[in-house]
Amino acid sequence: MRIILMGPPGAGKGTQAKVIANHFGIPAISTGDIFRANVAGETPLGVEAKRYMDAGEYVPDEVTNAMVRDRLAEDDAKPGFLLDGYPRTLAQVTELDGMLAATDVSLDAVVVLTADQDELVSRLLQRAHTEGRADDTEDVIRRRQEVYTEETAPLIEVYGERGLVTEVDGMGEIDAVTHRVFDALENRAG
Repeated sequence: MRIILMGPPGAGKGTQAKVIANHFGIPAISTGDIFRANVAGETPLGVEAKRYMDAGEYVPDEVTNAMVRDRLAEDDAKPGFLLDGYPRTLAQVTELDGMLAATDVSLDAVVVLTADQDELVSRLLQRAHTEGRADDTEDVIRRRQEVYTEETAPLIEVYGERGLVTEVDGMGEIDAVTHRVFDALENRAG
């Protein structure tokens, strides 16, 4: 199974990615986790990524593309993968298309978690408080929502034209959302 999991920041992608990936026995590949690890380790990439992350902006494509290409080339991703947080732009869609074509594989589904924006802001502020995430201020959260709408939402249209998109309500209890995701993927497999 090769899946992209999309949705605005705070929609529960990270939580759902782990459960879905575990269910299918594939790695959940999160650019957010990779960036946070580099920031925590104060690597050169982490220092550069932190500048963008603190401003609520995305890390430049060339850095992100290189990391994803390397990760997809690892052995555990050969039978399948779940991408969480990539692609985020139309240019990254083109880049991912090239990566997949080079290994003669294709995507099975693009799952889009939908959610109310004000609820997401509330969720992320709560997470910032409980997890001590300094990058999750209300201004940064709202800016991330704007960037998502401007840059990432158009990808849903592109993947929709390819017949890959399945929208799932991301609101509610974690288990309920997980069941909706699995039901949607089973309906796609038909």
